[in-house]
Amino acid sequence: MEPTPTTNDLPLLRGSFANLTQALEYAAGGRTGYNFYDGAGRLSAVLPYARLRNEARSLARRMLGLGLRRGARVALVGDTHPDFMRIFFACQYAGLVPVPLPPPLQLGARRDYAGTLRRMLEVCGAQIAIASNSFMADRINGTAGLDLSFHGGVAAFEHLPKKKIQLEPSGADELAYLQFTSGSTRFPRAVMINQKTVMNNLSNLIGLVTRIEHRDRAVSWLPFYHDMGLAGMVLAPMASQISVDYLSPRDFGMRPRLWLELMSRNRATISFGSARGYCLARQRLRPKDVIVLDLSAWRLAAVGSETIDPATMIRFAETLAPAGFDPRALVVGYGMAECSLAVSFTQPGRGLVVDRVEPGLLADRGRAAVTLPGSPARHFASCGSPMPGYEVEVRNQQGSVLPERHIGSLHIRGPSVMSGYFGDENATRKVLSADGWLDTGDFAYIAGDQIFVTGREKDQLVINGRRLWPRDLEGIAERQPEVRTGDAAAVAIPDERGGNQAVLLLQSRQPEKDRRSGLSLRIHRHIRRDLGIDCHIEPVPRHTLPRTTSGKLARAKARQEYLNRMARTDKILRYA
Repeated sequence: MEPTPTTNDLPLLRGSFANLTQALEYAAGGRTGYNFYDGAGRLSAVLPYARLRNEARSLARRMLGLGLRRGARVALVGDTHPDFMRIFFACQYAGLVPVPLPPPLQLGARRDYAGTLRRMLEVCGAQIAIASNSFMADRINGTAGLDLSFHGGVAAFEHLPKKKIQLEPSGADELAYLQFTSGSTRFPRAVMINQKTVMNNLSNLIGLVTRIEHRDRAVSWLPFYHDMGLAGMVLAPMASQISVDYLSPRDFGMRPRLWLELMSRNRATISFGSARGYCLARQRLRPKDVIVLDLSAWRLAAVGSETIDPATMIRFAETLAPAGFDPRALVVGYGMAECSLAVSFTQPGRGLVVDRVEPGLLADRGRAAVTLPGSPARHFASCGSPMPGYEVEVRNQQGSVLPERHIGSLHIRGPSVMSGYFGDENATRKVLSADGWLDTGDFAYIAGDQIFVTGREKDQLVINGRRLWPRDLEGIAERQPEVRTGDAAAVAIPDERGGNQAVLLLQSRQPEKDRRSGLSLRIHRHIRRDLGIDCHIEPVPRHTLPRTTSGKLARAKARQEYLNRMARTDKILRYA
């Protein structure tokens, strides 16, 4: 078995298609496709676009044999497996609506996952629930009692008859898929993405950001159920006819250097990831691992999905410099499921654009004033300029548009903004105005034509009347050598005086109690010195901080779990 080639005889078209099936029909005329690697870095499956087209058409006719009406939702557990692509594109050919869902992230979370899966199936009104055969037992636990026409693995479709009809793929104004949000501050909602919306976003992503050429090849470990993984690393490569190599998120988490080894071995040029993923890969590398890599072909290393700490990306580039990694390859983007994927990106080939801002007024909707070198500063990475057709405004609490360098709520309007949340008109009205403006729920400021995102509005902490960002506290903790990126979560809880107390939940990697106590005292001292507040440091076991389906810290859930533990133990807070 050989992977699909990088080179392709097919003339390059950069996403200029009316719908996803039209894009696949064109890509199927070439030799490229999807490739899947296991946890040892071995090629485990190959799915050329030509074979995918034929198998998706066949599956579409079998699905239609179930008597489903046009537009019926098909829940699809997003394993990193060829079956995901087969089912997803079968839905496109059949005029059905795929709904990618997350698989269990941890074996110990099966009971919680079953409840989450069931609720997602109810939200989207799925009539079919499908997963890759190898993991089917875990996936169907949440389906009992639901009104499903079918649930099972892809192999079960082999026993269904094909409906002998002319396939009618989803049109430009029909739904292409439902995309669940990550759920960082509330239960995930199902975003309605139509064909016109996603094709507009893909066309801009391919033509203006990645600037695909014949020599390009992509590598990804991102989950298929996440917007950056689905639109950025499944749909965009197909719509630009390039080959892509996959690792599962689980295998990446276990051995993150496999990502870089694949980039090196296959001379890949493009990859997307989260800041946490880049940080994890760097932390697991030893000097002897770096010197055997050749990353000189990597021309676009995109990062997004969370607030970007410039220092994290700079350290990644410095660590990989001996392997030929060019820091100018770093591209930062801002996007969300409600916009298919991308809203803005920095200019390819320019590298990071970093703004130094006075920290004092950041959380209070103040002015993001530039500081001089050597002065206290908060560093923000630019998320770039808006994609074509997008309008961006930063507004105050009264809804008025703020001038440049003033922090407020980020609102956007553009051609790939969602039409709404499926089955939830109330939630849609709260974030999407009648004239198409979307309240992103993020705080940001604009400098020139660049967007700088400062954090999620609902994550803010109000301590002693001051507004603080969780990342300010978490960043102080992560600067300690014992603490890795993502091991700290800052929350606020009610105190006995009717106000709020800052609490830093810290995943402890220190085995000895006195060493943990020393770390807590040191972090508390730095927080008091830099931010002027007291903060309780609460050690928690490793791998217990809750995360969203896309890997972001779920601070609201972490806060509630902490409050629940306190209620059970009747614990009294004391400063570390």
